[in-house]
Amino acid sequence: MITLLALAVLAVAAYRATQLVVHDTLLDPARDRVHAWHATRPTSTLRTGVITLISCTYCAGWWLSGAILATYLFATGSWDTAPVLVHGIEWFAVAGGQALLNRHDDNRPVTA
Repeated sequence: MITLLALAVLAVAAYRATQLVVHDTLLDPARDRVHAWHATRPTSTLRTGVITLISCTYCAGWWLSGAILATYLFATGSWDTAPVLVHGIEWFAVAGGQALLNRHDDNRPVTA
């Protein structure tokens, strides 16, 4: 089981990764390519799913939280220290922290 500090750091990392994938201009060219790919066959369920994944902070955040948590658990050798169910609960916790940070960010007033 991971500590509360590690959980908080992972949630912030997942928040930042989500912002990178969904909003940051650094990945605009990649997102534009995916949107162009989708435009060639807009009725494709797979392509629509990919568009939804890269444009929804909660969708992308869920999977990025899992990837970041798994990377942390494997890098620290912590994967075998707890049952898989505990890691699933940790995934929910990291994704929840990430979602709260994104929600807070969405509700901030925009300044020019």
